[in-house]
Amino acid sequence: MNIGEAARASGINAKMIRYYESVGLVGPTHRSDNGYRVYSDSEVHMLRFIKRARDLGFSMTRIEQLVRLWRDQHRSSAEVKRVAQEHIDELQQQINELEDMKRTLEHLASHCHGDHRPDCPIIDDLAGDDQQPRLSSKAS
Repeated sequence: MNIGEAARASGINAKMIRYYESVGLVGPTHRSDNGYRVYSDSEVHMLRFIKRARDLGFSMTRIEQLVRLWRDQHRSSAEVKRVAQEHIDELQQQINELEDMKRTLEHLASHCHGDHRPDCPIIDDLAGDDQQPRLSSKAS
């Protein structure tokens, strides 16, 4: 199938498929006599694997690791689990940081009068003008 068909079948646009090929995540594809890329079912399957990993938020580096492990029939599942667990840990850290941001913004919004007056703790905080310590990850 051509790149457009591979894009539709995998859910990855043609530009990204070309990018994945340029960085070596996907091997160079066979070319037809007229120079067009031709994708096999197994290459489309690989693209779906990559898309699913991207949908789960894996970095390109981790996707490269996972592709390598997927291709290695003698891999240990412990190594795959390690890659997944590292990603889970990073996701948890991001969640914690987002929760901290949310708490801080909720605190600031609750102290903003939201009326015609110009004074606003949200603006003061963003400008660094507040005299109160900022909420930390320990605050609740």
